[in-house]
Amino acid sequence: MTDLRNVVSAVDEGLVEALAPSPSQYELQQALTDFPKVDLHRHLEGSLRLRTLMEIARQEGLDLPQEESQLREQVQIGSTEPKTLPNFLSKFRVLRTVYRSPEIIRRVTHEAIEDAAIDNVVYLELRFTPAALSQAKDFPIPEVIEWVIEFAGEAAHKFEIRVGLIASVNRHEPVELAEAVAQIAADHAGEGIFGLDLAGNELDYPADSFTSIFKSAEQAGLNTTVHAGEWTGAESVNQALSTMGATRIGHGVRVLEDMEVVAIARDRRVAFEVCLTSNLHSGVVGGMAEHPLLEMINAGLVVTLNTDDPGISNIRLSDEYFTAVSELGLSKGTLKGLILSGAQYSFLPEPEKKELERRLQQSLGLGMNSGKDMSR
Repeated sequence: MTDLRNVVSAVDEGLVEALAPSPSQYELQQALTDFPKVDLHRHLEGSLRLRTLMEIARQEGLDLPQEESQLREQVQIGSTEPKTLPNFLSKFRVLRTVYRSPEIIRRVTHEAIEDAAIDNVVYLELRFTPAALSQAKDFPIPEVIEWVIEFAGEAAHKFEIRVGLIASVNRHEPVELAEAVAQIAADHAGEGIFGLDLAGNELDYPADSFTSIFKSAEQAGLNTTVHAGEWTGAESVNQALSTMGATRIGHGVRVLEDMEVVAIARDRRVAFEVCLTSNLHSGVVGGMAEHPLLEMINAGLVVTLNTDDPGISNIRLSDEYFTAVSELGLSKGTLKGLILSGAQYSFLPEPEKKELERRLQQSLGLGMNSGKDMSR
């Protein structure tokens, strides 16, 4: 198991300088790159490197463009293309054709974790969709889950980063498939898999059918997180909290449409996994200036900053921090609080969570008492 003390201390040097006020844009970018980070919402299938995709396409004889610019149009969001949910989801059609061997899944898993480590992410919760990884060659779901656990463990050791896995099921897929994934994930609870996630199109596929699955998963020792309040309103968040018992919400930015739901989330200290650029690229917000991040924080909600699909959005977590500070006006003090909230509301076992909190407090120059609640 990777020692969190070594992971965080590796990025301690120069952090005091990184927190200095009023840097230029370049200096700010560098400072934020140097921050120790926590990412609680990153999809493996949305983290594929473009050049890796090109190499796999050649090796496997896939019918994909060999020109980088043409392939980029199919798997990344361009500056001029429509920022809509259908367009965003369309990028996965190509990405899900490449998982044609365990070796490819190993490579993609290793590279996703390496990219996080390079960006000074000290703790990563990487969610993966077994059905998506099995699709190209109809691999057995149990084997896919075991592969990802093994490969993520290898990469975490190699790149000196702590990684927890979250198994994802999609709303549009059969409930029977979700039941199977949840059961296998529960069998591995505490052995690499920390949680269960419900993802996919909440607009056309309500979560009702998955309630019993998530209740059972929680009883089996899995933490739960639900994509909600992204493409539909606060009622989706309310369902995730009140019916499904989710302890975290993926995105959730439309929760502000109903202050009663805001109060429920605030009182229960439910964490929102906010992904700025993803919300822009999928049309959840019309422009970054419209993003409700600051409103969520001011409403007393627990908020964390995350990447979602860094390969599709062509971003790092450092870029999300830069966007929050430079475009939304987030203060450095508040940003430090969001980083610490990532540790506090992670799915890590409690002893490791406390150790990560302590090391981040030290690295970020926060007093030990500040860890009680840094989300506001």
